[in-house]
Amino acid sequence: MANRTIVLLFTTRTLRLFGYGFLSVVLGLYLSESGFGDYLMGVLFSLTLIGDAGISLFLTTTADRFGRKKTLIIGALLMLAAGVVFILTRNPQLLIIAAILGVISPSGNEIGPFLPVEQAALSQMVTKEQRTSLFAWYNLIGSLATAFGALAGGFLAKMLQTGGMSPLDSYRVVLLGYALIGGLLALLFTQLSGECEAPRYAAPAEQQSRFGLHKSRGVIVKLSLLFSLDAFAGGFVLQSFMAYWFHVRYGADEAALGSIFFGANLLAGISALLAVPLAKKIGLIRTMVFTHLPSNILLILVPLMPNFSLAITVLLLRFSISQMDVPTRQAYTMAVVAPDERSAAAGITGIARSIGASLSPAVAGALFALFPGSSFIIAGGLKVVYDLLLFRSFKASNVPDEL
Repeated sequence: MANRTIVLLFTTRTLRLFGYGFLSVVLGLYLSESGFGDYLMGVLFSLTLIGDAGISLFLTTTADRFGRKKTLIIGALLMLAAGVVFILTRNPQLLIIAAILGVISPSGNEIGPFLPVEQAALSQMVTKEQRTSLFAWYNLIGSLATAFGALAGGFLAKMLQTGGMSPLDSYRVVLLGYALIGGLLALLFTQLSGECEAPRYAAPAEQQSRFGLHKSRGVIVKLSLLFSLDAFAGGFVLQSFMAYWFHVRYGADEAALGSIFFGANLLAGISALLAVPLAKKIGLIRTMVFTHLPSNILLILVPLMPNFSLAITVLLLRFSISQMDVPTRQAYTMAVVAPDERSAAAGITGIARSIGASLSPAVAGALFALFPGSSFIIAGGLKVVYDLLLFRSFKASNVPDEL
């Protein structure tokens, strides 16, 4: 039964990330066609992530008690609802409300309550020695799905426009696909067994917390602060923003953008898998830091390249090592908390990332009109600071499965 549940969760991860990638390439272009300026687009992305943080905080910190299966179904229905509203209206106020209350991914990466709950469920189905490897494959599958989603979304929009459809209507077709994926996810989540639910365990009354944590509060607070800094930096270079930047700077069309981010996410997925043997040799924290630093230097170099080809080359090099910290970060977080804290721990650290990421797109949108390439430089610089602080804070940690 464990294998069936793992396969089902990998399937839902694949569908969801395909949907995120499918939409992310055209989302900025759709908003531009709908009358959103650079700054308003950034505000919408910020509010999307703020709404995600609030909803995810409620859903993930109660998931182990309310039910992980029910939490995942609710998240899928919010994804469906947001897609439907985006299809039906161009009204900025309604779109912003849908972005806040629904599940729309401007980054092409995870958003909503899904990742924390799935991580918690998967963690209890394997041994601690298998955890990093499982998360590496989980992230590889997600990156491949995002890559193919970006490729499909870009080429579909281009193909529809070639056939005579207006750009705005072609983007609506992509949004329809996104909404349908949300509906399909809700159906698939109904097939989860009780095996994915949290183990029955009660912490002493004096240790209980309404946020679902007890003995691990201190380390989760520290990790959350650091992860929020990393995500704040990442909010300057959301995939939708990068696609929009390449479109404005170099005139890249939807098909070209889909191809670019297909390659980028493919490389990102492979890099996550390569993290497993490295983590066994040098440990989870060192793998996170020593691979993240050079990827951030490459990020800074992207807008400094003199032409389109070199900018793409540097971006792809960056993605080839950029995700090696992700499965190690997830495994580390699961290793330092008790089994009944896992949904809450993954949720709180994920929410910290959402809050951090939500603050920067509005700033990035304002900067775009003045200094279009500055977002890459700011993001890379802040991420370097995060790496150094993480290493300083946790280099001496003694996590049982950090070998």
